[in-house]
Amino acid sequence: MKILIYGLNYAPELTGTGKYTAEMAALLAGRGHQVRVICAPPYYPEWQVSAGYASWRYRRETRDGVTLWRAPLWVPSQPTGVKRMLHLASFAASSLPLLARHVLWRPDAVMLIAPTLMCAPAALALARVTRARAWLHIQDYEVDAAFDLGLLKSSRAARLARWFESVLLRRFDAVSSITRQMSARATTKGVLPARVLCLPNWVDASSIYPLARASEYRQQLGIPDDRVVVLYSGNMGAKQGIETLADAAALLVARSDITFVFCGNGPAKESLLLRCAGLTNCIFIPLQPAERLNELLNLADVHVLPQRADAADLVMPSKLTGMLASGRATVAMAHRGTALHEAVASRGVVVPPDSARALATAISVLASDAGRRAALGKAARDYAESALSPESIIQTFEERLAAVFLQVGVTRVKTRAAYFDSRSSAGAGQMPNTANAEEAAPD
Repeated sequence: MKILIYGLNYAPELTGTGKYTAEMAALLAGRGHQVRVICAPPYYPEWQVSAGYASWRYRRETRDGVTLWRAPLWVPSQPTGVKRMLHLASFAASSLPLLARHVLWRPDAVMLIAPTLMCAPAALALARVTRARAWLHIQDYEVDAAFDLGLLKSSRAARLARWFESVLLRRFDAVSSITRQMSARATTKGVLPARVLCLPNWVDASSIYPLARASEYRQQLGIPDDRVVVLYSGNMGAKQGIETLADAAALLVARSDITFVFCGNGPAKESLLLRCAGLTNCIFIPLQPAERLNELLNLADVHVLPQRADAADLVMPSKLTGMLASGRATVAMAHRGTALHEAVASRGVVVPPDSARALATAISVLASDAGRRAALGKAARDYAESALSPESIIQTFEERLAAVFLQVGVTRVKTRAAYFDSRSSAGAGQMPNTANAEEAAPD
């Protein structure tokens, strides 16, 4: 099958949507599909185009058996709400020539990764012209997040954006998202339930696994063996609520046996550094190379996953799968009934969002109980091995895509049959001109 994946982010980005899009493309290619990708140059989470790439020119390359076309885009150094919109719009516009080029390739399926929905009209147009199936995979509900998190504030703009989002979503042959709750949200936006699928993020449990020794990062960072390491690793942005973790570190500064390690980059990093200035229990390191991810995740005795309350079920932190696979205890911030609470509650500790005191208490209790940390870590690892296999999730995608082909094909046959019946009846016994009717029949 010819599959065109169209999305903003891609490897070598180490976190977020780009990581999973690249892994999906490679897995599909490894299963015999012809996979092509239209994406942007890597820039996330630093919000700076990576060395060796340019933001202003087109580029073609091959990674893991997948051919990529990279389109230029504008990357703001300080991504405010309006600047984010311009950033997304720049990619939607610059990628149009690449989509036009693939009309001749005639893909069987066009898969758009959201964000960004600004690319949806062009993706749907390409699918229409080439008679491909149109699939939308939602990693983030960007419209809801932009307004609910206060990145954009106009109520009139919010109503217009949500109407436009609903119109677009209903035109895809299939819509998937990464949690049960996020998938269900698509139906509230007008998508037929039969077209909705949960396609969770995954983790390769053979590359992320518990180490039988101390992580090399302990020695590298000068952390004594008897210290309990609380690790946050990933993007530092508006959705994370990471300032709560800084406040928790301040509350626990008197605990000389606990060290907080913050690993990553993002627009909130500078304010986080200011919050932690003077705290002797905090260490900051930049995002680490992909080949050292397992070593980094095993630095943690306790993983922490802060999240703002108003981000619940708009996004699902992509970092969670690696945290679970590493076999370490996790403390997450989530309300009961959310996807994050559901994923962590039986194999970690969940506390209310935006409560630094509750987070500090949970960390303190786990820091003093090595046995409980080990039990939670084992439960997390078991779950990652049994439920988050990339092979089973990609197989689900293939099976559903095949079903979409069959479903859409049957619908079109029925539509054409009804059309010809109506023409025949209207013609009072005269046979219609089938060549012209075929061209005019609804597609």
